[in-house]
Amino acid sequence: MPDIQRTPEERQILGRAATVLPGGTLGNVRLADDYAFVVKEGRGSRIWDISGNEYVDYLLGSGPMVVGHAHPKVIAAAEEAMRKGTTFFTQNPYAIELAERIVEAVPCAEQVRYTSTGTEATSYALRVARAFRRRDKILKFEGGFHGMHDYSLMSLSPSGTVPFPAPEPSSAGIPKAVQDTVLVAPYNDIESTEAIIEQNHNDLAAVIVEPVQRILAPLPGFLEGLREVTARYDIPLIFDEVVTGFRMAYGGAQQYYGVTPDLAAIGKIVGGGFPLAAVVGRKELMDVYDANAVDPGDFLPQIGTLNGNPVAAAAGLATLEIMRAPGLYEAYWETGGRLRNGLQQMLDEAEIPATVSGIDLMFDVYFTETPITGYRSTLSADKSKNKIFDETLMEHGVFKPPGKVYVGVCHDEADVQKTLAAFQAGVNALRD
Repeated sequence: MPDIQRTPEERQILGRAATVLPGGTLGNVRLADDYAFVVKEGRGSRIWDISGNEYVDYLLGSGPMVVGHAHPKVIAAAEEAMRKGTTFFTQNPYAIELAERIVEAVPCAEQVRYTSTGTEATSYALRVARAFRRRDKILKFEGGFHGMHDYSLMSLSPSGTVPFPAPEPSSAGIPKAVQDTVLVAPYNDIESTEAIIEQNHNDLAAVIVEPVQRILAPLPGFLEGLREVTARYDIPLIFDEVVTGFRMAYGGAQQYYGVTPDLAAIGKIVGGGFPLAAVVGRKELMDVYDANAVDPGDFLPQIGTLNGNPVAAAAGLATLEIMRAPGLYEAYWETGGRLRNGLQQMLDEAEIPATVSGIDLMFDVYFTETPITGYRSTLSADKSKNKIFDETLMEHGVFKPPGKVYVGVCHDEADVQKTLAAFQAGVNALRD
């Protein structure tokens, strides 16, 4: 049993959740019963559960809370906007100004169309490309996550035995017709990807990729090669920057790696913790949203009740203002590097075969001797060791959910020291 106290109140709330929520969860994070908890509040880099246990938080709301929970500037901006009205379903100055900031920051962004979720943003980006190219098929990468729409759930967590470029559904309820319009390539294998594109370029509407796929960093030349082959055949290249946007650099992964796509989906950080995402891209493609710019048959209607709502836009503006502080990204990368490199060093010294995969700002451990480059190489990892490691961290006051550590600019020196100590305890638990 973990050394974590659960009050009768929290146990009672968890029991209520089991009655009214499928699986007793919101569908996002699933923990073993002994470790399940209910968040009471969050401030900065820390969260507290109903029982009063405190954790250094490396979930950060699945990434958007990069500046920390309840940041005073973000809360003040949202409150100011909220007092004027929470949503209008029409233009508001916060949304317009945020669009201007996005266009200034993101290399591919000439225009912006808001959505409320990253899932919507990637789904609409694919629809924009299909409308523009007048083709149906899309190419995605095995293991790539683009939200919860049907296209994303093709080969999200497949068996790894289906030959490329055939897709494999990773969810029930996906129409066979969707499967017939998706091609799948191996991430970080530019030779195989280029061959698939060359063989299918006449049918492809778009290629969509996470510049950093979950916790797989791109090998040198991969993104550049993908940009070259898609440009060669005039196929729109879509970067899913819902995670990497404003995180790796102010202009996102496309600025960091120096590779500019035609379209991008952004979210998480740009909404400041509120529901907001967007499709951004070259005007030539974004014109399909403008009924005055295209023929009626090429027009793409897109409506969402909360798209560009003023509260989320105001919170996003405040968050981006914080992220523009001089020296912020340098310090951010330095903090992440100390954590990631520190964990790898501990595993190496303990002679535990493992790779801390990803980038300094978001990473996790694969317990395997196999070099990690693409999805299929991750299948050799021993996930039972991840469970022991993650639960040991929780027992030491560090919350790292299964799958990914999100480092934030909110994590300070005290957090780093506490986390490194917890990492060592986790490594020791694996060695015992």
